[in-house]
Formats: sequence, C-alpha cells, structure tokens
Amino acid sequence: MLMRKFGLIGFPLGHSFSKKYFSEKFSGEGIIDCIYENYPLTGIGELPQLIASEPLLAGLNVTIPYKSEVINYLGEIDSEAAEIGAVNVLKIKREGDKIVLSGFNSDITGIEDSLRPLLRPAITNALVLGTGGSSRAVRHILRKLGIKFTLVSREPKPDCITYRDITPGVMHENPLIINTTPLGMFPDSDSKPSLDYDLITNRHVLFDLVYNPELTTFLRLGQERGAMVMNGLKMLIRQAERSWEIWNNENL
Repeated sequence: MLMRKFGLIGFPLGHSFSKKYFSEKFSGEGIIDCIYENYPLTGIGELPQLIASEPLLAGLNVTIPYKSEVINYLGEIDSEAAEIGAVNVLKIKREGDKIVLSGFNSDITGIEDSLRPLLRPAITNALVLGTGGSSRAVRHILRKLGIKFTLVSREPKPDCITYRDITPGVMHENPLIINTTPLGMFPDSDSKPSLDYDLITNRHVLFDLVYNPELTTFLRLGQERGAMVMNGLKMLIRQAERSWEIWNNENL
C-alpha cells in the first residue's frame, strides 16, 4: 500500500488543530493509507529540505507566520490565493525528480461558510482586527459579500486605523467585529484586542478566528453585553475539509 503523508508547517505549532483533526478523520473514516504530522519550521527557508527529505509528503497546511512568505516557493498558485496574497494549503506534485508546489487558500471557504449565517441586512460595515494572512482572507470575503470594512492595527499603517482611533461612533457604525489576530489564544487566554467593550451592544456580532479556548476573552466580553458571538472552530473544520478536497482533486 502506498502511504501518503500530509502535515502542517508554521512556528510554533503547540496550538495546532490540524493534526488532531486529520488523525481522527483518518481513523474514523477508515483511511489507512494516510498520516498527518506537525512540522515546526523555524524559518520558511527550511521548506525545500523538508519536502526533499519526506518523499511521501503529498500536501501541507500552512499557518502563522508563513502564509505569505511561502508564496516565494510556489510553482503554481490559485487565482484567489494570489489575489489575497496568502496561502494556507500546499499541494505537492512529484514527477520523477521534479517537484512542483501549488498554493491555495482554504481559509476563504471556512470564513465564508462561518460568516454567512451570522449576517443580517443591517450589517453593512465591519471592523477587521489585524492585518496578516488571515485578515487578507477575511477582507476578500467581506468584499464578496458587499460589506465595507475598516482595518485596525496596533501601530499606524497605510489604510488602517489604530485601536486608539476607535471612537464610540466607529463602534456604532461597525456592528460586525472580526478578530484575525492571535490575541486570546491559549495559553495567553487573558489577552484581548484593545477595545472599549462597554461600547458593544446586542446589535454587534463578534467573530473570532481563534478557537482555543472556545470562548476567548474577546467573545466573552461581547457575549456578556448581548452580542452574537462565534469562534473559529467551524471555520477550521471547513478549511480542513477544503484542504482534503484540494489534495484529492486530480484536476487541481
């Protein structure tokens, strides 16, 4: 039986959802020819050596901090991933001595499938907290859904406001708030975006891409004030299943 290996690259990987998810998926669905491993890379420059040393490796997920840097190592890239400038799925094609890496973004599927059930006609503006690779995928989906957004960064950047710029008026005008930063992720569970949480009302919807803990401080403080909240677990499940579809689709 020809084994296939899959895995996750990023650093650090102590928070990883993917290995547990895929290991349980393979066991539960009787998939006996596949295994999934974590590959913590201290620099993205270690990627070629990893792929060369693992001849059974057929696909990788990519997490913080390499979703943008990995693009420099691709032979092919999906148009949506190229537009976003972030890749979180690699498909490894081997033909003799030739290896071609193809890049995709399954966060798009996960974010859209999570966001749609939360939306209502009054939600036309959003605050997007953070500017990294996941933020790019969120912005892509918001454009697709026709929702205007304002980017929020800790430090001044072009086309962004800072947390200090979030006035009561800004909070009122943006009923959807999406956290794309790692703030609140285990083990730093007490951390949170620097918002005035007393300005959150039952008009607000808070979506946190963090999934561990299930209820981050950001979400808990919103929930206590009547906001609708959702963590990143559904997004992760959908993006993981989209990764599996990509790895097994011979036309991609």
